[in-house]
Amino acid sequence: MTEAVRNLLIVEDDSALAETLTEAMTRRGFAVSQAGSTEEAAIVAAQSPPDFALVDLKLPGRNGLECVRELAALDPAPRIVVLTGFASIATAVEAIKLGAGHYLAKPATAAEIEAAFARGAGETDLALGQASGGIRVNEWERIQEVLRATDFNISEAARQLGMHRRTLARKLAKRQLR
Repeated sequence: MTEAVRNLLIVEDDSALAETLTEAMTRRGFAVSQAGSTEEAAIVAAQSPPDFALVDLKLPGRNGLECVRELAALDPAPRIVVLTGFASIATAVEAIKLGAGHYLAKPATAAEIEAAFARGAGETDLALGQASGGIRVNEWERIQEVLRATDFNISEAARQLGMHRRTLARKLAKRQLR
């Protein structure tokens, strides 16, 4: 008896990371398709409906949350994991509400991603990691909220947060976002 093909759609705009994830997940038995944007993901999903989807939060054009919403509307809906360098409780909750089963902060290993896909409904977790670098958790969550609202425009987010753009950039660099 042969094992069923597990179709995985990776939605990631960083081509080097997408290639690395593709290779790792292919070695784990997934048939992988790639998309670099929400719009491209819709086209790929229409041609070959995925069983699983790994979605980056920050994408060009419409963001990863829109991608999660669209993928979750497919019939049958794939198991969706959000993988992001912009992890926050607010975006995690929104992603789960929109249909993601799990939310992982970058960097995550292929084993962690596969484990997230393997967990069943009702076993949702929010793997956000710990705040570090002297940034208080509430401040970090507020920064993430404003970044998301400004479509990750650092200059506009800094203006709305009432801080200098370089100050915000330094705070983001301390978090080593990828």
